[in-house]
Amino acid sequence: MKISAFSDKILYLRLQDKDKEAFIKAYDLYLDSIYRFIFFKVGNREEAEDLTSSVFLKAWDYIQTNKIKEFKTLKSLLYKIARNAVIDHYRKQSKRQEISLDQVEEAVDIIDEKFDLIGELELAAEWRELEKKLCELKDEYREIILLKYVDELSIAEIAKVLNKSQGNVRVLIFRAVSALKKIAEVEEKK
Repeated sequence: MKISAFSDKILYLRLQDKDKEAFIKAYDLYLDSIYRFIFFKVGNREEAEDLTSSVFLKAWDYIQTNKIKEFKTLKSLLYKIARNAVIDHYRKQSKRQEISLDQVEEAVDIIDEKFDLIGELELAAEWRELEKKLCELKDEYREIILLKYVDELSIAEIAKVLNKSQGNVRVLIFRAVSALKKIAEVEEKK
């Protein structure tokens, strides 16, 4: 569901007053797009769900401590927190020892009644197709394309998320799109 800039601004103002109902509405409106952003970065459904919930918890903390005023839009705040959560996730993951479920002695069946297999398969196919084209780009270009075209952030919001000037963001978008076009042209010739 796409939210207008006006609706985002109203929610943002209500959140500055620590309105819990506004936070619930923001959660409902932005949950899917933040999850998608994180899922594309981590590639694992469970980790993406955990990180997404932590993003909203951190956002609530920002609201409670009045740090929200440092941002111009709610969307830029959420994406900034999400981006930092992914970075922290990879930092922690590089230090963490993983245990395989094969090592667990008892088998556990978990049934998710809300799980939509066909929807998940379609989503996975779309992501694989997108990843094929984006995987050849450098990380900076991949991220800028995701923020601009997949998550539909404005230039100003992307600048805030990436801590770059709006002019720099425009140049990055142009270069990323040009690089992606070259990759697509090479694939067509094959």
